[in-house]
Amino acid sequence: MSDEEKNNLEETSNSRRNFLKNSGLALGGLVVGGAVGGLIVGNESEKDTDKGAAQVSNPNEALMFFYPDEFQTTVAASERIFPADDSGPGAAELNAAIYIDHQLDSQWGVNARDYRMGPWYKPESTQGDQVRLLRKDLFRLGLKRLDAYSNEKFKKDFVDLEDNEQDDVLADFEKGEAGSISGTSSAEFFKLLQKLTMEGVYADPMYGGNNKMVGWSMRKYPGTRMNYVEEVVSDKFVELKPQSLNSHMNK
Repeated sequence: MSDEEKNNLEETSNSRRNFLKNSGLALGGLVVGGAVGGLIVGNESEKDTDKGAAQVSNPNEALMFFYPDEFQTTVAASERIFPADDSGPGAAELNAAIYIDHQLDSQWGVNARDYRMGPWYKPESTQGDQVRLLRKDLFRLGLKRLDAYSNEKFKKDFVDLEDNEQDDVLADFEKGEAGSISGTSSAEFFKLLQKLTMEGVYADPMYGGNNKMVGWSMRKYPGTRMNYVEEVVSDKFVELKPQSLNSHMNK
């Protein structure tokens, strides 16, 4: 083989290797960008990937049910149920609305374990409503009614009201004086909002709420510890740092 033919063969080989390296075919598939692509094409992509990953602090903080405007209304309403004060943050900072979102998107939100076949009798005043709406539908329609009633009373959406105005609106809902929601009393929506808000403040963070276990910290609640063998025999109150279900991983 002549020198010229050897040079041509070497150039062809180098070109093929460069193509495989840049396209990702050497790894068994086309990899353009992403984590694997970053390893191939250099440090710059790797840095970009790390930067993007660092921006996600809590993967539970993502909407699964609400539209953005519904989420903001829920944040505002839950904050009035459990407002921030001198003892600590309120429902908004504790991600109670994220908890509510996840619950409504679950089987619980569609009343999967409830008997739904009727008959639907008009209940006595001491029995409460027999709500025909699914929980997710009651909540979504309740948010619409919350805005509609706020506009009837103050000419503004609920999120745009002052704190005392929001309290007035929610008080009317609690008393069932804010009209009906598809035939259901507005009080039923308030009870659902209140129940979910308090759960979101104090449930394990794995469900999306109780951000950083601050809800537990305010109550000096130790969380989901496996035992209290040493603490239970102490003559003094032992304050323990809260632990979530996630705290027991890798132990």
